[in-house]
Amino acid sequence: MSARDGDGWIECDCGNKHWGLNGAAGLLLIRGSQILLQHRAPWVHNGDTWGIPGGARDSHESVLEAAVREAKEETGIDSAFLTPVQTFSDDHGNWRYDTVLAYATEELVAHELNDESHEVRWIEIDKVDHLTLHPSFGKSWALLKGILQTL
Repeated sequence: MSARDGDGWIECDCGNKHWGLNGAAGLLLIRGSQILLQHRAPWVHNGDTWGIPGGARDSHESVLEAAVREAKEETGIDSAFLTPVQTFSDDHGNWRYDTVLAYATEELVAHELNDESHEVRWIEIDKVDHLTLHPSFGKSWALLKGILQTL
C-alpha cells in the first residue's frame, strides 16, 4: 500500500480551509429512490450533520479509488456491489471535492465502522432536504439531486 499523503488542511482559493492536501472524494450511493448518508459524530469537523462518506485523496489515487477507500473505511461497504456512473466536481481552483455517484445493489451493506459516524442510513431522496446537511454537501445537494433525476 502506498503512503497516505493526503491528510491535512489546505487554504483554498475560495478563502476557506478544506481537508485533503490533494483534494477530497466521496461516494454517493444510489439504490432505487434512496441514497446512503452518514450522520457525522459531533466531535468531527462539521459534526452532527449528514453527508456522504468521503475524505482526503492521496496523491497516487484516482478519484474513484479515493472515494471507494473512504467509503470502505467509514461504512464497511464491499465495492463489488456498486457500479460507478458519474462524477461531480466541486472545483475551488487549487482544491476540489469529487463526488462519485454509483448504483448500489441490494447486497451492499453499510454500517458505522468507526467513531466518526453516529449512523449510516438509506434516506429517500425527497427527504434529504429535511436533514441538517454537512455545509459543503448542502451547497452541492441541489446540483447532485438534479443529476440523480437524470440517471
